Amino acid sequence: MSNITPQMVKTLREKTGAGMADCKKALEENNGNMDESIDYLRKKGAASAAKRAEREAKEGAIVARTSKDGKNAILVEINSETDFVAKNAGFVEYTQAAADALITSNVSTVEELMKISINGTTVENLHNDVLAKFSEKIEVRRIKRISSQGYIESYVHAGGKLAVLVEVSCDKMNEKGKILLRDIAMQIAAMNPVAVSKEGVSQEIINVELKIAREKAQEAGKPEAILDKIAEGALVKYFQENTLLSQAFVKDSKITIEQYLQKQHKDLTVIDFKRVTLNVD
Repeated sequence: MSNITPQMVKTLREKTGAGMADCKKALEENNGNMDESIDYLRKKGAASAAKRAEREAKEGAIVARTSKDGKNAILVEINSETDFVAKNAGFVEYTQAAADALITSNVSTVEELMKISINGTTVENLHNDVLAKFSEKIEVRRIKRISSQGYIESYVHAGGKLAVLVEVSCDKMNEKGKILLRDIAMQIAAMNPVAVSKEGVSQEIINVELKIAREKAQEAGKPEAILDKIAEGALVKYFQENTLLSQAFVKDSKITIEQYLQKQHKDLTVIDFKRVTLNVD
């Protein structure tokens, strides 16, 4: 079909975000049929993804969602090759749609996510639309999901580079509790605790910390008889600095997170949390 008008190319570009040349070719290959041209571009995006498979995608975004009742929450990390694409409105829109699809379903794998129908299409079609728009490797890297009998709060930090889910037990969540939970999530984002309390620290970590502290004391010339005591003291300090409830509150270093909770919401207990950083396992 030779009578492909600039307006037709412009319309297809607006619908797909693909380049002008690609839109023109798609219309020519499909005799000006708009729907078939859109499918053509999607297939082209999916096909070209295979050619990009060996490239590294270390930028992107992490998106978090909590269900309205606070009983379920998800984190999804979607990577791109450059920060330029990660900040593009089309990429952001796709990541938000993927997160919406996840929170309203119970799927937990990328393959299952791609099959979900959303807004009259599928997540896979949305993914292929993004692939057709950008000449980069774009992939859903991981999905994390939490379900609770209590309440879960989500928090995204640093422009989508870091996200946190915090699970708490409580009889009823109110606005005051939500504000408190946001403070807790920000604490986790900023201070990166290894566990909620010392009881949650693995024996492996404890053994490593004791060994390091003992070797440091030995190198400093401390008597053999007190090396174990010094190591135990160092472990106490480790717990204070690296477990959530024992950490100094970032907004008020005079109190710990545990003291902050007692002061603000005695009925709220932190059960667990997940902290995910972009492209870091």
